[in-house]
Amino acid sequence: MAIDLDALFKIAGVGLVVALLYTVLDQVGKKDYAQWLAFFGFLYVLFMVVQALDSFFTTIRSVFMFYE
Repeated sequence: MAIDLDALFKIAGVGLVVALLYTVLDQVGKKDYAQWLAFFGFLYVLFMVVQALDSFFTTIRSVFMFYE
């Protein structure tokens, strides 16, 4: 089964940007903003994963011909 590399790179990119901004905000004393940034980054990635899982299960459903 092939992994969608575009989605994987997006998740990695979001993780890198969030980590960088979290570190910067933490260093300047804005710990609360850094935590909110991490939370919203997590929600964004979670939304992307849920979309990928929906696509995966739709494909599985079509392979085994289970119609709703």
